[in-house]
Amino acid sequence: MSETVYIETSILGHLTARPTENLILAANIKITQDWWDEYSSSLVLYVSEIVEDEASRGDSKIATQRQNLLQSLIFLDLTEEAIALAQEFLQQSNLPPKSL
Repeated sequence: MSETVYIETSILGHLTARPTENLILAANIKITQDWWDEYSSSLVLYVSEIVEDEASRGDSKIATQRQNLLQSLIFLDLTEEAIALAQEFLQQSNLPPKSL
Protein backbone atom coordinates (compact mmCIF):
# COMPACT_ATOMS: atom_id res chain seq x y z
CA MET A 1 0.00 0.00 0.00
CA SER A 2 1.33 3.42 -0.95
CA GLU A 3 1.91 6.16 1.55
CA THR A 4 -0.43 9.14 1.38
CA VAL A 5 0.27 12.84 1.70
CA TYR A 6 -2.11 15.79 1.91
CA ILE A 7 -0.85 18.61 -0.31
CA GLU A 8 -1.74 22.06 0.96
CA THR A 9 -1.64 25.29 -0.98
CA SER A 10 1.87 26.42 -0.06
CA ILE A 11 3.32 23.30 -1.68
CA LEU A 12 1.66 24.22 -4.97
CA GLY A 13 2.87 27.79 -4.50
CA HIS A 14 6.46 26.66 -4.03
CA LEU A 15 6.26 24.38 -7.06
CA THR A 16 5.16 27.27 -9.29
CA ALA A 17 7.09 30.10 -7.64
CA ARG A 18 9.05 32.67 -9.55
CA PRO A 19 12.74 33.06 -8.69
CA THR A 20 13.41 35.14 -5.59
CA GLU A 21 16.40 36.79 -3.97
CA ASN A 22 15.04 35.97 -0.50
CA LEU A 23 17.41 33.17 0.51
CA ILE A 24 15.07 31.51 3.00
CA LEU A 25 12.17 31.49 0.56
CA ALA A 26 14.46 30.31 -2.25
CA ALA A 27 15.64 27.43 -0.05
CA ASN A 28 12.05 26.45 0.80
CA ILE A 29 11.14 26.52 -2.88
CA LYS A 30 14.16 24.38 -3.83
CA ILE A 31 13.49 21.83 -1.07
CA THR A 32 9.84 21.58 -2.09
CA GLN A 33 10.67 21.18 -5.77
CA ASP A 34 13.33 18.55 -5.02
CA TRP A 35 10.89 16.65 -2.76
CA TRP A 36 8.21 16.76 -5.46
CA ASP A 37 10.61 15.52 -8.15
CA GLU A 38 11.87 12.66 -5.99
CA TYR A 39 8.78 11.48 -4.11
CA SER A 40 5.51 12.64 -5.65
CA SER A 41 5.31 9.82 -8.18
CA SER A 42 5.63 7.17 -5.46
CA LEU A 43 2.97 8.62 -3.13
CA VAL A 44 -0.79 8.96 -3.23
CA LEU A 45 -1.35 12.72 -3.10
CA TYR A 46 -4.57 14.29 -1.83
CA VAL A 47 -5.95 17.83 -1.87
CA SER A 48 -9.25 19.44 -0.97
CA GLU A 49 -11.55 21.88 -2.72
CA ILE A 50 -10.22 24.53 -0.32
CA VAL A 51 -6.75 24.08 -1.82
CA GLU A 52 -8.26 24.28 -5.30
CA ASP A 53 -9.97 27.55 -4.40
CA GLU A 54 -6.81 29.04 -2.88
CA ALA A 55 -4.67 27.85 -5.81
CA SER A 56 -6.90 29.67 -8.28
CA ARG A 57 -6.16 33.07 -6.72
CA GLY A 58 -3.42 35.51 -7.65
CA ASP A 59 -1.55 35.93 -10.90
CA SER A 60 -3.58 34.14 -13.58
CA LYS A 61 -0.56 32.58 -15.31
CA ILE A 62 0.81 31.12 -12.08
CA ALA A 63 -2.69 30.13 -10.93
CA THR A 64 -3.10 28.16 -14.16
CA GLN A 65 0.16 26.32 -13.42
CA ARG A 66 -1.13 25.47 -9.92
CA GLN A 67 -4.45 24.30 -11.39
CA ASN A 68 -2.55 22.05 -13.81
CA LEU A 69 -0.72 20.42 -10.90
CA LEU A 70 -4.05 19.75 -9.18
CA GLN A 71 -5.29 17.67 -12.11
CA SER A 72 -3.15 14.70 -11.11
CA LEU A 73 -4.18 14.75 -7.43
CA ILE A 74 -7.07 13.07 -5.62
CA PHE A 75 -9.70 15.35 -4.13
CA LEU A 76 -10.97 14.67 -0.63
CA ASP A 77 -14.57 15.38 0.31
CA LEU A 78 -15.05 18.30 2.67
CA THR A 79 -17.14 16.68 5.41
CA GLU A 80 -18.82 18.16 8.46
CA GLU A 81 -16.36 16.19 10.60
CA ALA A 82 -13.41 17.78 8.80
CA ILE A 83 -14.85 21.26 9.30
CA ALA A 84 -15.44 20.58 13.01
CA LEU A 85 -11.88 19.27 13.41
CA ALA A 86 -10.47 22.34 11.65
CA GLN A 87 -12.47 24.65 13.91
CA GLU A 88 -11.25 22.81 17.01
CA PHE A 89 -7.67 23.00 15.77
CA LEU A 90 -7.96 26.75 15.13
CA GLN A 91 -9.35 27.35 18.60
CA GLN A 92 -6.29 25.67 20.10
CA SER A 93 -3.71 27.27 17.81
CA ASN A 94 -2.18 30.67 17.17
CA LEU A 95 -3.58 30.78 13.65
CA PRO A 96 -6.03 33.56 12.79
CA PRO A 97 -9.71 32.60 12.36
CA LYS A 98 -9.53 33.42 8.64
CA SER A 99 -7.31 30.34 8.28
CA LEU A 100 -10.40 28.17 8.04
